[in-house]
Amino acid sequence: MVLVDEHGEKDGGIMVDFRGKPVDKSRTGGWLAAGLILGTELSERICVMGISMNMVTYLVGDLHLSSAKSANIVTNFMGTLNLLGLLGGFLADAKLGRYLTVAISASIAALGVTLLTLATTIPSMRPPPCQNSRKQQCMEASGRQLAMLYAALYTIAVGGGGIKSNVSGFGSDQFDTSNPKEEKAMIYFFNRFYFCISLGSLFAVTVLVYIQDNVGRGWGYGISAGTMIIAVMILVCGTRLYRFRRPQGSPLTVIWRVLYSAWNKRSLSYPPLPTMLNEYYSATLPHTGKLRCLDKAAILDDNGIANGTKDNAAVVSTVTQVEEVKMVLMLLPIWSTCILFWTVYSQMNTFTIEQATFMNRKVGSFEIPAGSFSFFLFITILLFTSLNERILVPVARKITHTVQGITSLQRVGVGLAFSIIGMVAAALVEKRRREHFVHENVKIAAFWLVPQFFLVGAGEAFAYVGQLEFFIREAPERMKSMSTGLFLCTLSMGYFVSSLLVSLVDKATNGRWLMSNLNKGKLENFYWMLAVLGVLNFFVFLGFATRHQYKVQNYVVPENGGEEGLKQQNQDMSDDADKVKVAIATEEP
Repeated sequence: MVLVDEHGEKDGGIMVDFRGKPVDKSRTGGWLAAGLILGTELSERICVMGISMNMVTYLVGDLHLSSAKSANIVTNFMGTLNLLGLLGGFLADAKLGRYLTVAISASIAALGVTLLTLATTIPSMRPPPCQNSRKQQCMEASGRQLAMLYAALYTIAVGGGGIKSNVSGFGSDQFDTSNPKEEKAMIYFFNRFYFCISLGSLFAVTVLVYIQDNVGRGWGYGISAGTMIIAVMILVCGTRLYRFRRPQGSPLTVIWRVLYSAWNKRSLSYPPLPTMLNEYYSATLPHTGKLRCLDKAAILDDNGIANGTKDNAAVVSTVTQVEEVKMVLMLLPIWSTCILFWTVYSQMNTFTIEQATFMNRKVGSFEIPAGSFSFFLFITILLFTSLNERILVPVARKITHTVQGITSLQRVGVGLAFSIIGMVAAALVEKRRREHFVHENVKIAAFWLVPQFFLVGAGEAFAYVGQLEFFIREAPERMKSMSTGLFLCTLSMGYFVSSLLVSLVDKATNGRWLMSNLNKGKLENFYWMLAVLGVLNFFVFLGFATRHQYKVQNYVVPENGGEEGLKQQNQDMSDDADKVKVAIATEEP
């Protein structure tokens, strides 16, 4: 929960207006300011989802690239975008503040989508048309033709990363949680923020994808560019209405200092007693024996004490800082097992869309664009998110007699299981699709893809919330802002691992599995491989999860506590619940 102290400071940062003076709450913040900020996130969703869910069809059909290379271009783009969210968060925390970071990032994203519009419109940026773009004799796009496309995509990635990591936090800054009315409004803000994410995604995979396929890529991306430019103008026009929080420094700096100091002091001997470490008795976290090598960062050597001209924190860390870094590093085993879920998820953006292009997509006389089948993915995510909140969690609470009902790691485990089943379904459908075409020359209905969208979407509803809740609740109190960054890294690494696997499989099979003409390939074998890797990853996850000790123990209703005990536990969990809502609103892959 965001805290406001008696001096009007929010999370340690003074809230000011655009002139740098203490805010006049009657003239700044509130729904008007937050609504203007929501427009930026809506535009970002329209741009990114409109690109990621339909770019592979352009790369294969118009630029005549192989399916493997096309998939890698999309996954590398999405991986970079999510990874750059860390950079955007760091710049906002350390120097620029959220408003400037969002405004600059949105402007960069607008430039990127404009470049993409030009790259897909100018005839010289495409190879000569080919009657059958699925055959290898078609001329592929040259490096010069791809250069502008890459420049556009990675410009969008820079801008999208900055928006993604800051816009929800900037929106929440417009509400004062010391005021009960504004605190209640902030909860509605996150609900509406999530609604904007879903609305933008659904618009992108239906209306925008249809325009791209049936009217023209230039028109589709041009609408995205225009939307983002308008969003930037609206954001800037509302400058006088916003409440700003001054940058207070990034927790990444603390982590870097501890690791750097521990490495520099690796040759020093441990002190006889841990009480001799820097600020041992004033530490806000108890000293632990885990990852003992990091304790050397808190050793008080002569150089650290004698040099009074330097900031001592840069020379020697405190026990609190060391223990905070230990807590972050202890999250990495679970973090590593979450990556493969997003590797599976990335297939919904690439090969599954490519499958749809080889299937019967007609409903009457209307042909559904291949990219629009992602509609079933987002609908399933929204459906299971609602079911979790309204049915599954309340039932689990009654069974387990805990307020959580389902722990964060249990959610992640369910999500991983769904992703494995999703890949099995994808493999079976692809085998059926290819055999029907090869042996009977029949295109089966593209609605056969719905099960894999459904299963992976259901998995995301569990894994997405579970991962966020885990990172938020288990991270150090002063490093809560890093929780979204850790989550974005799992998305990023998932997309990059997908690119790596596709490249390795394509090379190992001499292109026989992942051919541009899927009717001649063996895409189902790639899906089976992901399912097997998912099973192995699931058992590794179980090993880490069963050994993990939660920082906050499960809240069990006392036998004699009755209703009052449950009420107190709900009160104790309110801070964590608010933080989860903030993070859930921050990112929708």
